[in-house]
Amino acid sequence: MPTEPLTDKVPVSVVVIAKNEEKRLASCLDTVAPWAGEIIVVDDMSRDRTVEVAMRYTRQVFQRKMDCEGSQRNFAYGLANQRWILSLDADEHVTPELAEEIRRVTTQSVSPYTCYAIPIKTFIGSEWIRGAGYYPAQKTRLFQKGRFRYEEAGVHPRAIYEGSCGYLKGDIMHYSCQNLEQWIEKFNRETTLEAQKWFQDGRRVGFWNILRKTADRFLKNYFLKKGWRTGFMGFFMSVFHGLYQLISYAKYREMKSTQKNTTRTAGSNHQPARGGRQ
Repeated sequence: MPTEPLTDKVPVSVVVIAKNEEKRLASCLDTVAPWAGEIIVVDDMSRDRTVEVAMRYTRQVFQRKMDCEGSQRNFAYGLANQRWILSLDADEHVTPELAEEIRRVTTQSVSPYTCYAIPIKTFIGSEWIRGAGYYPAQKTRLFQKGRFRYEEAGVHPRAIYEGSCGYLKGDIMHYSCQNLEQWIEKFNRETTLEAQKWFQDGRRVGFWNILRKTADRFLKNYFLKKGWRTGFMGFFMSVFHGLYQLISYAKYREMKSTQKNTTRTAGSNHQPARGGRQ
């Protein structure tokens, strides 16, 4: 039996961070506007009509240059006025089934959980990526205001909260990229950010450890997470899960080499002064 659409507002601030998302933002907000108690959009200085689109749905539109993903999200969450926060990206949609679950858990007088993890259903083009750990791949997206934050890191920040996490069954639909070319471009950006995080943290990353992680990630996603059951895309995604570590390491190694060469060059430009007559 289909779930009836929600009409009453629920005590949830839907928070969306966006950049140059004029083509996708409206369809995202359409899935939450009928029931969300508040909608907040934080725009990363878009050059298109993202702000104009957002203003059709809410006056809570802010512009802030992103320094890193974690701090941008934390800034956005700090603007919320409702008891609960649902964190979305502009390429994500909330299904009616998930909206009904959110209404149910957020209108309880007392919640046993600080936050809830939600299954993410990822698409590349029209193809649903099911194997290799891509589904259900729950992510913590619904949480109580003031009790959840992200590590302030540029890529894949860790969730930080006290208390326990529950699990919802309804899906967030993630329309990630239009095609594999876009997906690989995104992969390239994220491995660069990962390498920068290792470099800036001063991590000591060894080749043999990275090689082990590369193989481990491929084997885990292809066999344990059943990438093999979904044909070519399961194999492809499993390979790239492993390559994420290896390519991040290659970029990190290049950054270390550039730093060493820069230091050596700077040192050679400062020759000791020679003695002479005054």
